[in-house]
Amino acid sequence: MTKKRPTILVVNDDGITAPGIKVLLEVMQEIGNVVVVAPDSPQSGMGHAITIGKPLRLDKIDLYEGVEMYKCSGTPVDCVKLAVNKIFKGKKPDLCVSGINHGLNYSINVLYSGTMSAAVEGAIEGIPSIGYSLDDFHHNADFSHTRPWVKTIAEQVLLNGLPKNSLLNVNFPNKREEIKGIKICRQANAKWFEEFDERLDPYNREYFWMTGNFDLQDRGEDTDAYAILNGYVSIVPTQFDMTAHHVIPELNSWSFDK
Repeated sequence: MTKKRPTILVVNDDGITAPGIKVLLEVMQEIGNVVVVAPDSPQSGMGHAITIGKPLRLDKIDLYEGVEMYKCSGTPVDCVKLAVNKIFKGKKPDLCVSGINHGLNYSINVLYSGTMSAAVEGAIEGIPSIGYSLDDFHHNADFSHTRPWVKTIAEQVLLNGLPKNSLLNVNFPNKREEIKGIKICRQANAKWFEEFDERLDPYNREYFWMTGNFDLQDRGEDTDAYAILNGYVSIVPTQFDMTAHHVIPELNSWSFDK
């Protein structure tokens, strides 16, 4: 008996025409039946935003031959919600993959990332989910070296599943040299120190342009940052339960009596 091919939802935050999503859907086609739902324009840094108070549009397009594709006017999370509710009509796909993002989503960046938030939404829906990112922000980034790793990680998730309420955050080093392998990591401790450049528009009105520096404060050798800097693919098992469980005993010792 022929084994049924899995159904795979492909999403991203760089927009439906981004080179990274083309690579991702091509690799997923080697594994299963692909449905693509992606924003109609770049949505980087949107985090887990959803569209409220204005209509969402979902249009089927023929961008790549033989691929079922839809462009969405909303955020990456909107794309997953619409896919589950309107395209799959509640019948969940076997896998949700997001990316491949142009730029890293390691360390604290996972909180801001539209790529990862789409994967998180997939996990919230009970779908095994993976977010993929590459250390290259350029539009013409070379993703070729990520292909075998993207495929094997997806195949392992399909084979083994993922624990409930968890997903994978995968980051690839730039093609400076051959990838050494995979490291299972924790999220590095780092922070953005923002600056806001003050400018004037043509009408002499003040506006601000955000810039800043990324400060990696963590020197541990078990982090995603260390893996990337040393030529490894980093995989961080990620969850969306943001409870600080270790703080609960301390708070229970406080007195809230008036």
